Amino acid sequence: MQDALGSPQSVLVLGGASEIALATVKRLLQGRCRTVVLGVRDPAAVADVAEELRTRGAEVDVVAFDALDTASHPSVIGEVFDRHADLDLVLLAFGVLGDQADFDAHPEAAADAVRINFVGAVSSSLVVADKFRAQGHGTLVVLSSVAAERARKSNYVYGSTKAGLDAFSQGLGDALVGTGARVMVVRPGFVHTRMTAGMDSQPFATTADAVAEQIVRGLERGSHTVWAPPMVRWVFAVLRHLPRRLWRIVSAR
Repeated sequence: MQDALGSPQSVLVLGGASEIALATVKRLLQGRCRTVVLGVRDPAAVADVAEELRTRGAEVDVVAFDALDTASHPSVIGEVFDRHADLDLVLLAFGVLGDQADFDAHPEAAADAVRINFVGAVSSSLVVADKFRAQGHGTLVVLSSVAAERARKSNYVYGSTKAGLDAFSQGLGDALVGTGARVMVVRPGFVHTRMTAGMDSQPFATTADAVAEQIVRGLERGSHTVWAPPMVRWVFAVLRHLPRRLWRIVSAR
C-alpha cells in the first residue's frame, strides 16, 4: 500500500533487466519502497541485479515472464499479486528496438517486434489493470517513446509499435478513471543504454538515470504523461505538425 504521501512501497517490473526501470527502482528504494519483483525471461540473468537491490534494503522476488507468451500472463502476473498483496506500482519496461534494415529484409523479425512491443504489452497491461481494479489502487507506468509521436523512415516498425502502445495506454488510463488505478505514459527521447549502444546520438539525448528522475517526479505529481527530457515535449509539438515533405528531411538527420 502506498504511504501517506503517495510513495509506492512495492513495485513489479515487467522487463526486469531494463536499465531505465532499474534506475527507477533504485530511486524508489531511496524512499519507502521495499518490495521489488523483477519479471524477466531468464531469471538467472538478473541474479546480480537482484542481489544489488537487496543490499539497498529491498525484498526482491524474481519471476519468469515472457512478453511473447501471452497465454501465461494471467497466471504469472496473478501469482505475483497473490504473493505480494496490494502492489502499488507496475513498470512495463520490456521491448525491442531492432534494426529497420533487418525488418525490411526479414518481415518475420518485424512481426516478432510487434508481438513483443505491442501485443505482449497490451496483454500484460490488461491483466495488471484488472488486478489494480480489484485492489482499488495502483499505478501502471508504461515506457513509450517520442518515436510514438511520428514515424521516421529509419525506424518505422519500432515507431509504429510505440504509437500503438501509447494510444492503448492513454485509452486504458481513461478507462481506469474512478477505479483508484491509473496509468502514466513515459515518452523518453534518445536514451544512452545498451539498446542504443553503437548508434549515433540524437539531439536532447538523455540517460537512464535522468529518465528515472522524471518518472519518480511524475509519480509524485500524479502525472498522466511524462516526457524525458521535458524539452522534447515542445520539440515534438512542432515536429508532429511539420509538412510531410519537410519531416522526411528533418527526420533523416
